[in-house]
This record gives sequence, C-alpha cells and structure tokens, in this order.
Amino acid sequence: MHEENKTMVTEFHLLGFQVSQSLKILIFCLFLVIYCLIICGNLLIISLVSTSKNLHTPMYFFISQLSISDILLPTDIVPNLLHILVNSRGNITYIGCMIQLYIFCSSVVFECLLLAVMSYDRYVAICNPLRYASIMASGHCVILSTICWLSGFSINLIYTLTTANLNFCGPNIIDHFFCDLVPLLELACSGAFIVNLEIYLLSILVIIIPTTIIIVSYTEIISAILRIPSSTGRHKVFSTCSSHLTVVSIFYWTMFSVYVVPNKGQTLTISKILSLLYTVFTPLVNPIIYSLRNEDIKKAIKEKILKCVI
Repeated sequence: MHEENKTMVTEFHLLGFQVSQSLKILIFCLFLVIYCLIICGNLLIISLVSTSKNLHTPMYFFISQLSISDILLPTDIVPNLLHILVNSRGNITYIGCMIQLYIFCSSVVFECLLLAVMSYDRYVAICNPLRYASIMASGHCVILSTICWLSGFSINLIYTLTTANLNFCGPNIIDHFFCDLVPLLELACSGAFIVNLEIYLLSILVIIIPTTIIIVSYTEIISAILRIPSSTGRHKVFSTCSSHLTVVSIFYWTMFSVYVVPNKGQTLTISKILSLLYTVFTPLVNPIIYSLRNEDIKKAIKEKILKCVI
C-alpha cells in the first residue's frame, strides 16, 4: 500500500498587522524606537550592577539577570516584526520558526522562575534578615540563577522538539507577528494532543510552583510589614520590594490575559496587541521601574554621570 502523498510545510508566512501602509510605517518607527530603548535600558542596568560596588547584592544580581532575559526576548521577536512591517508579510523557515518559539518560551519560563527566586530573596531579607547573608550568599545566587536558566531552556526543549515533529501539511499562514505556540498547533495536521498534554503537565512546574512561591513569600512579607509599629518603618521596608512586586504584577497580568483568560469573542488584532504587552512592553518598563523607583540605582546613575562629566 502506498501512503497518500502530502505536501509538507517548509516555511511559514507571518501576516503581522493588517493595517494601512502609512500606519505600518508609523508602527515600524514606534517599535524601532522601543526596541532601541529596551536594549539601552537593560544594558544600562547590567552595566550598573556589574560596575557599581553598592549594587553588588543578591537583589541587584537577580535584576541584572532579568535584564538579560528582557534583552533576549524582544531580540527574538522585534527584528522579525520590523521585517514583516516593511514587507507586509514575512516568511520564516520551518527551523527558524521552531528556534523563535524555543527562545521565546525559554525566556518566558526563565522569567517565571526568576521572579519566584526574587520573591524568596525579598522574603529572606525582610522576614529573616539575620540569616540573609548566609542564605543568599553570592555562590548560592549564581546557582539559583543557573538553575533558572537551565530549567527554562531544558523544559522548553521537550515540547519544542515534540512540536517540531508534528505534521504540518496544510495551510502555512500564521495570522500573528511571531511563531507563537497556539497558532502553530492550530496548523498541525495531527499529534497536537500530545503537545497540549506536555504543556499542561509542564505548566505545573513553570506556572503553579513559581506562583505559589511568590504568593506565599509576599503573604509572609506583608504580615511582617504589618507588625512594624511605625508607618515610616513600614514604608521603608515595603519600598525594598515594591519595584519587584510591580514587575511581577505586570508580567503575570499580561501572560494570564493571553494564555489563561478565555478569549472567546477576542479578535486576532486584540490577541496580537496583548502579545505585545509581554514581548515588548514588559521588557521596556522593567528597567524603568527599577531605575525610577530604586534609590540605589538612581544613585549609581548619578555617580556614573559625574564621572563622565569630570
């Protein structure tokens, strides 16, 4: 018996944003500026943490790791988005699509894990300050960061390889601006159930466990803050973790709005805009939040400016 011949997909067509040409030019300029700001802002954070002695602490080390992720994620998405805007449609090879998916998912998983580690760091600093130096020693911080990076890239390797082995024999047009997992699985001819099952099982590790750590950590932190008698003392302690709590809120709100909240009645345009929130908006605002709401980083910036002037 001869199997029916099927035309296998060798590349995908990304439609991007279906708007007028003049609006595409405006969007192109906007995202080009935003991308440059993302790179400059996060490189500034990394540079300050690396060179300023007063920022050589666990919290700022983790912030610098977050900045690395905030450079990696938009670099995986934005250049191709700009190409699509210029050409009205962008072709991406099958392998290129899988690589983009892998880097995107790995960066997201890493950030989920790192935000949980940062929450634990704030918990130890506020609720167990006498043991903070020993628990969050520099070697321990490097190990925790390495575990987050390795976990992000190894966990996603599992279902990225499974997705790559699916049969894509039908339409190859993706109405999106990057190779996201959901629209890819919609194009698969068969085998998508296995990938969905893997995602469901792995989500316990990458979503439920980190979220639980964050909730428990901040429950203990808030409880400890409320026990402080003076309002000045409460404000001072809470200010040490307010920036991180803001970043956590933005990250999880944008992710849940796309992947968890039911999207019935949600247009493709709205879905793309929501995707922009965590691929472009979050990496842009993270360094702004940490620089504007953090006295140590503002002090380090002033010192660098004075050195350059003098």
